[in-house]
Amino acid sequence: MARTTKETAEPASAPIFTPAPAAKAQATRSRIIALVLWAVAIALELVAIFWLLRPSFDELAASHGFPQWRWWTLLGFIAVIGLLAIIGSQLWKSANRHDPASRNEPVRFFIQNQLGAFIALLAFLPLIILIFTNKDMNQQQKGIAGAAGIVVALAAVALGIDFKPLSQEQAVVESQVVTQLVGEDHVWWSAGGNVVHLCEGASDLQNAKTQLSNGPIADALAQGKLGITLKLDTELAQCGLPVPANLADIEQWVRTARGEQPAA
Repeated sequence: MARTTKETAEPASAPIFTPAPAAKAQATRSRIIALVLWAVAIALELVAIFWLLRPSFDELAASHGFPQWRWWTLLGFIAVIGLLAIIGSQLWKSANRHDPASRNEPVRFFIQNQLGAFIALLAFLPLIILIFTNKDMNQQQKGIAGAAGIVVALAAVALGIDFKPLSQEQAVVESQVVTQLVGEDHVWWSAGGNVVHLCEGASDLQNAKTQLSNGPIADALAQGKLGITLKLDTELAQCGLPVPANLADIEQWVRTARGEQPAA
């Protein structure tokens, strides 16, 4: 049974998380690529609005209605715009894991983490409205193109939302807690797991079927991990580490830093 020691001090809130130079560079590259992809998506939307949806009178007369090639091209544009929006949002979310915003700036924190969803709305909402209000397409063309736009838009918006965004405060608190519990900022995790662990001998890692990684917790957070496991009493015993008397408080500090509701 692991020994119990004096209480571990509450992590200080003063330190500010600073990403490593390599992580900062990776975040910058990902954001630049995401912005380029989003710009192309918006440009394609404008082409669809101001060109595809506006055939000339002569073309309408020759085709006896909205030209089929324009309609098929519109469907292709919808698919490509959605793909660009989704890839961009995934890159943007990855960048936010490497270089997170602060919860102390709530407006910036919200916008930075949900920007992918806003871009998806911007890339589709005007186009969808103009499809349904277009006077040249027949009802079947409108219905299919409009439905395709709505489905792709919903997928792009959903994938653009970050439901559990990382904050600078969480990164700082988790690093401090790991350092206090283990003696250094060093954790272990598996590719298929959602949380990180305090030692290689943790039972959850013994059952892992994927390759193990280890390093500072910032590396694990950058890979999308939620943070340290909150089964700390069990894990400290498995790792042979002392159990602080205020372990429940430590777990609550971590939950608060993650923006979670207090444990019942």
